[in-house]
Amino acid sequence: MATAQLLLRRAFSSSPFRRSARLFVSPRAAMASSTAPFHKVQIQRDDTTFDAYVVGKENAPGIVVLQEWWGVDYEIKNHAVHISQIGEGYRALIPDLYRGKVALDVAEAQHLMEGLDWPGAVKDIQASVGVTGYCMGGALSIASGVSVPEVDAVVAFYGTPPSELADASKAQAPIQAHFGELDSFVGFADVTAAKSLEEKLKSSGVPHEVHIYPGCSHAFMNTSPEAVKRRKEMGLTDENQAAIDLAWSRFSTWMGRFLGSA
Repeated sequence: MATAQLLLRRAFSSSPFRRSARLFVSPRAAMASSTAPFHKVQIQRDDTTFDAYVVGKENAPGIVVLQEWWGVDYEIKNHAVHISQIGEGYRALIPDLYRGKVALDVAEAQHLMEGLDWPGAVKDIQASVGVTGYCMGGALSIASGVSVPEVDAVVAFYGTPPSELADASKAQAPIQAHFGELDSFVGFADVTAAKSLEEKLKSSGVPHEVHIYPGCSHAFMNTSPEAVKRRKEMGLTDENQAAIDLAWSRFSTWMGRFLGSA
């Protein structure tokens, strides 16, 4: 079986992998496309095998899409579908970092994130591609830009890694990061964390951008009805489509600059 690195070097060609069932995002869950197919594949890393979900056309530049603390749920699949349709198209892969578990509430999500093998998760990401992630996945995407030489570009949303996992001043890949001005996850995704990340990236010497969106709180990119409901239950009531559109535009420009187009 090929390694994850070989898989992604071949732009997510499914041939080296044992393929499982062909999965579809339900019309209720998929905002970007109600018929977008996901292929479930298995990836071997060291002595462990884990599932991943792939969407997008063959032979397109590859982007690893990293989950929020909830797990591989409808919203991270929404983002992957959207990414696969940007410009000429990308091949998006979601590694299942929780190995099949999905949180149903904040307490469970917190428990799963605290139990995550973070260094192991960084190894799951090894690839010659772009990497993006949201919340927990945002932190891991930055860590991959520090620790995984094969990564060509990173776009991180509202998350920064702890210093013991990755020192952003030693980043090797170009990193673009997005944060909400009202984010209350102190030391992880608030404005102070964003500005600290920016200073570290300046020290690294890699191309970088750090964007802070006025009036936006945590997870502002999540727009499906389920995600909006979940955000409101967490006290996050802001909705800013202009900020979302701007962030996606910046994402597209960044990945197009460093990965090219299909």
